[in-house]
Amino acid sequence: MKKFQMKVPQRTLRCIKRTLPVFIAAALVCVSMPMTAKADSSKVVTLGANLSDKQKASMYEYFGTTADEVDTIEVTNQDERKYMEGIASEAQIGKKTFSCSYVEPTTKGGIQVKVANLTFVTSSMIASTLLTSGVENCNVVAASPTEVSGTGALTGIMMAYESASGEELSEDQKAAATEELVTTGELASDIGQQEASDLMNQVKQEVIEEGLTDEGEISDTVDTAAKKAGVNLTDEQIAQIVSLMQNIAQYDYDVKALKKTLDNLDGKEEGFFSKLVSTFTGFFGGGDDKGGIINSTNDNILGDNAVVDSTLDDIKDKMNSDEADGFFDKVANFFKGIFGGDETEDASSEEEVTPQSEDEPETLDDPEAPISADDDDPLQNGHDGDADDDDPLQNGHDGDAEDGDDDPLQDGHDGDNEDETDTADDLSE
Repeated sequence: MKKFQMKVPQRTLRCIKRTLPVFIAAALVCVSMPMTAKADSSKVVTLGANLSDKQKASMYEYFGTTADEVDTIEVTNQDERKYMEGIASEAQIGKKTFSCSYVEPTTKGGIQVKVANLTFVTSSMIASTLLTSGVENCNVVAASPTEVSGTGALTGIMMAYESASGEELSEDQKAAATEELVTTGELASDIGQQEASDLMNQVKQEVIEEGLTDEGEISDTVDTAAKKAGVNLTDEQIAQIVSLMQNIAQYDYDVKALKKTLDNLDGKEEGFFSKLVSTFTGFFGGGDDKGGIINSTNDNILGDNAVVDSTLDDIKDKMNSDEADGFFDKVANFFKGIFGGDETEDASSEEEVTPQSEDEPETLDDPEAPISADDDDPLQNGHDGDADDDDPLQNGHDGDAEDGDDDPLQDGHDGDNEDETDTADDLSE
């Protein structure tokens, strides 16, 4: 059996190079989509004990679930006091509990949180403090039918996580997590919520990764992080943060899991290729893995004035902003790098076409082979770009032979001239 060489026109090659990325992207989508059903994971809802029956029903509706589909725990003010007394003020603890949560343990992805109608705490604060409590991977929605501080929300979330995962968290770590939430919230009232959250996350990551326990080293870390963030801290605030971090530093943490969640909270972008896959799977219905239950919430239930934020928002904002540096431009450039695309070629192909007057015949501009005369139009009469007399596509020609008598495709030829020696090596059968 013989190999044969076939001459492929340059236009065909360019067409292949331009369309091949589309087929590869489609293949990525198919590969990335889950092919088998996942095992059901436990999901738990906590409801504030002081909610009315109507409010409780609205929270199920907001979470996108029903009482029959999840386990439910009622959280009382006494439950909140177990961890908050001695850390939070009486005003912060209050006497009633309205905060609710919906928790779904996961096996990867770090901690993703969405909050609604919580004014004192943010999604980033809750996610970071859950790390301190010993949680590594889970999706969380914390909300209330009316605006509340949300200081007690963490208690319900930790209770729900233990119930859903079957994992018992350290009582000391849960207390440290509550202290961190209150400290960050109080700091936020002076320097801003985002600034306070970013500062605490940065300090905690360095303390845990570097194994810092010395008061002086931690103090220097806090001071450096504050200067980098452009915020001014009082001596009392620095001392409070240092004391908290010394408490946190005594526990063992999975540094990789910690970094995953803190990178998410810091808004650091995924690797380009991972983002490419995630984006395509999101377009075609396979993107619900990240965030899980967070994607099922119905914000309309809480009204137009509900205060809502999520740890997923920053990634979405980056994808839709100029900071993304033209995501789909990156996609195009990525594939150009693989398949040898040329930006100059693309620029010439996208030049603006100037409308011609009625008196002038319309011509097809080809940057590689411009044509100026109608009589020489290679596309008339089915030609492929060669002169009429030498048109290799007439009479079924394939472009290799000049004369019809030597047409290699006639009479079942394979593309080589009968009188010429095959340029390829013979293959054994």
